Amino acid sequence: MEYEALTGAETRDLRMLAGVMIPASSSHGVPGADDELIFADIVRSLERDTADAKTALKQLAALSGGAFADLAPERRAEVAGRFKQDGGAPLFALNRVVLLCYYRDDRVMRALGQEPRSPFPKGHVVEQGDWSLLDPVKKRAPMWRRV
Repeated sequence: MEYEALTGAETRDLRMLAGVMIPASSSHGVPGADDELIFADIVRSLERDTADAKTALKQLAALSGGAFADLAPERRAEVAGRFKQDGGAPLFALNRVVLLCYYRDDRVMRALGQEPRSPFPKGHVVEQGDWSLLDPVKKRAPMWRRV
């Protein structure tokens, strides 16, 4: 299946938004989501989420009053905060793609103390937590209708 590509303006806005969502951190030694390699992966990975990404970027442009990428950093942060509240499902889809691509970058995984590899077949050890924290959820009445 073929998906409509992002325009140049949409790509610029998306890159700026990705950098606002996950900025680089020198103290943690990780790149931002706007890093060249990570961002290229984001654009390649949009696929079925391209329509939602385009919708989200249109909403972002409307909130920005033009190109998000052209805003001053302070204004960009303000608009991104508003967009976080009002973006809805299209922003959720875009956010998912950005996060998936960011956390599959080898540099990010190393900074998190993880070996950059597939989780299978070796798997990853997950520390046991306090299972009693789930007790209130288990005691809650079902939120679904029985069939």
